[in-house]
Amino acid sequence: MSGLAGMMLMFPGGVLEPLWRLNTRSHQGLAAMGAWAVILMAMVCGACATAALGLLKCARWGYLTALVILSINLVGDTLNAWIAHDWRTLIGLPIGGAMIAYLVMKRSVFGDRGGSAPTSAN
Repeated sequence: MSGLAGMMLMFPGGVLEPLWRLNTRSHQGLAAMGAWAVILMAMVCGACATAALGLLKCARWGYLTALVILSINLVGDTLNAWIAHDWRTLIGLPIGGAMIAYLVMKRSVFGDRGGSAPTSAN
């Protein structure tokens, strides 16, 4: 979604423009940032892609990257609810919490194997 948001910011008025109706407040805030918003969205997209690749490889760095990203997201959702009184962001708390809980329960899968996939013992 961050990649899509970045593309929509780079090419305003395109065919995907109606998607901003889902979150007009974010669109206004990001549009006010100008080119920095595109850079920010590219960085978020890169971080998420890195975490996804690391999780796919069952690498410890992927596990840690995912935990950091999810934790930052939980803090952001909490601050948005508290400071901006945007209570809709609270839906992210149980979802992000469940994802973190799942990763913590499966942490043994993400050992220090240098990024290699788990092997089966035959």
